[in-house]
Amino acid sequence: MVVRKLFTEQLNELHQHLLKMGVLVNESIFKAVKSLVERDQLLAEQVITEDKAINDMELSLEQGSFELIALQQPVGTDLRKIVTVLKASSDLERIGDHAVSIAKATIQLGNSKALKPIPEIPEMGEIVKEMLHDVLNAYLAGDANRAREIAARDNEVDKLHRLVSKKCIDLMQEDPEHLEDVTHLLLVAQNLERIGDYITNVSEWIVYLESGEIEELNQ
Repeated sequence: MVVRKLFTEQLNELHQHLLKMGVLVNESIFKAVKSLVERDQLLAEQVITEDKAINDMELSLEQGSFELIALQQPVGTDLRKIVTVLKASSDLERIGDHAVSIAKATIQLGNSKALKPIPEIPEMGEIVKEMLHDVLNAYLAGDANRAREIAARDNEVDKLHRLVSKKCIDLMQEDPEHLEDVTHLLLVAQNLERIGDYITNVSEWIVYLESGEIEELNQ
């Protein structure tokens, strides 16, 4: 009983650690998009600096998960819980990397005012931020149906990404002098689209946690 209690406590610590990491990653998305919209290079640099904390948390979760597997040799639901932490933390770390890429694009753009606003970019940012917030709550509740609903919202992100891509191509043709700036915006949209994909991955791991089956969501 003592061993079981210790295992449960350690597993709960992993879950709480993962949720804290998710909150940090969501803040990173918010700051990265805000830095782009407001051309705030200091905020962009903050996103880049703070990414180390996200990377450190992912490494800590990985180490803690492997230690639990090695020492406790869990099976069934217990093993699925640890695998979910491992996989979801990896997806969250990659989301953080994409937020950093957006921040770097902000720095590359500098104070350039030559571009027309593309409102769909901050709209994409708002959607993925809400998706990540909701998927963390779904993970906390162990709600697989909610996870499926969240993954379905990635369709809207993909739709906006296609629209932004078209607008960027049009801008390149209209104003080839600012080709490099438009390219940065195109890459930002691609990063936001990838964030949506990784959130869908997290949704899939929540479904796996409940069912033990890998279910492809939002194909």
